[in-house]
Amino acid sequence: MSLHLYNTRTRQTEEFAPLDPQRVTMYLCGPTVYNYVHIGNARGPVVFGLLVRLLKRAYGAQHVVYARNVTDVDDKINDAAAKSGVPIDVITQKYAAAYNEDVGKLGVDAPDVVPYATTHIPQIIAMCERLIALGHAYAAEGHVLFDVSSYADYGHLSGRSREDMLDGARVEIAPYKKNAADFVLWKPSTPELPGWDSPWGRGRPGWHIECSAMSEAHLGETIDIHAGGNDLMFPHHENEVAQSTCAHGGKVFARWWLHNGMLTFAGKKMSKSLGNTLELHTLLQTYPPELLRYMLMKAHYRQPLDWSDESIAQARATLDGWYGALRDLSDVEVAVSDDAVPRELIAALEDDLNTPEAFGVVAHLAAATRRAAQEDRKAAKQALLAAAKFLGLLQQNPEAWFKNAGGDEIDAAWVERLLSERAEARQRKDFANADRIRKELAAKNIVIEDGPQGARWKVVKADECAA
Repeated sequence: MSLHLYNTRTRQTEEFAPLDPQRVTMYLCGPTVYNYVHIGNARGPVVFGLLVRLLKRAYGAQHVVYARNVTDVDDKINDAAAKSGVPIDVITQKYAAAYNEDVGKLGVDAPDVVPYATTHIPQIIAMCERLIALGHAYAAEGHVLFDVSSYADYGHLSGRSREDMLDGARVEIAPYKKNAADFVLWKPSTPELPGWDSPWGRGRPGWHIECSAMSEAHLGETIDIHAGGNDLMFPHHENEVAQSTCAHGGKVFARWWLHNGMLTFAGKKMSKSLGNTLELHTLLQTYPPELLRYMLMKAHYRQPLDWSDESIAQARATLDGWYGALRDLSDVEVAVSDDAVPRELIAALEDDLNTPEAFGVVAHLAAATRRAAQEDRKAAKQALLAAAKFLGLLQQNPEAWFKNAGGDEIDAAWVERLLSERAEARQRKDFANADRIRKELAAKNIVIEDGPQGARWKVVKADECAA
């Protein structure tokens, strides 16, 4: 394997080599479960889940440990529970289950470890105590705060100056802080809020310390890869580096830092404050999951990804073309194995997860199936399916794909009956009746494709049908 990854920590692309090939470790920041996630939150699990597939292919699944956490104690969760008038765990259990179900529909493989913050309170408290003992944190008025002046490299990961970090973190200027930039590791809880007993009184953890403690508990003091969105680079990841490095006596916390770009909507940043976020849960009721998965991978993971009706239509057209190539080989039976994944596809992904190049490989393979001589059709189909399977695409029967555009369910028996009536009308040269049937189907966004083997049909968007 010759995997090269861009490392935010060093600002360069480097050839990846794990600290221990027998135990390759990776951590991805997971959801804070207080609501349905927006589509941008799914980009990390999709693209970095693909990286895990690469690692497990290279080192063996038994030698890779992939953790994706769940933040189930947070002020946003507290606010959601208070507004709904229910206990905190009602909110967290509901939305954690919805998250797992929704990303599962996108073809995201389950992590090896899914740590929850609330089940790691002893480890969080122990790390706070260790940081205090080492002179990197201090207790004040029921809080425990990290002393940023004790860590000379604070700001190295994000490349921010002290002034930029103060602005970016929107820090609270509290009288109990030694420095304005000091951040909370532990904070007191009022009676109505969730809390745990600690040496500093009843309280709850800060967000940043949760990931450090969970990563240490399951992956060790130094991990190979830490991934997440670039919106987390500061303050979350910067603070993780500081507290973990200091708690571990100066050891490197994460050897590779990978950050995915954000989503934009029609050219504008997608954010809740702008009111233009799109919930994954809702989109899955409108579009086929594979279409959403393709969309999340179609740009290089480090680049911004624009989400628009036009880009979705283009993605659908691409997948239609690939599925069409498979449908033309419906008479060819093949078995697909991991060994059949073309080397060109793996090479593209080994180049810093270059999914656009990987999609180019799939497009080439789809074109090759159309040109394949009779004796080569089986091998061509096998290569296309193996490549697409590794990417999590082309997992449906082609006929099923074309008959589901993500909208209302279509009664296939009704369509087949009308097609039979249309075929009989055409045979009688009753073209007026045949055209009436075509229009009746078009009104349901169903397009007929006449070919040598008879009429086939597919469901499309209304504007495609009209065209």
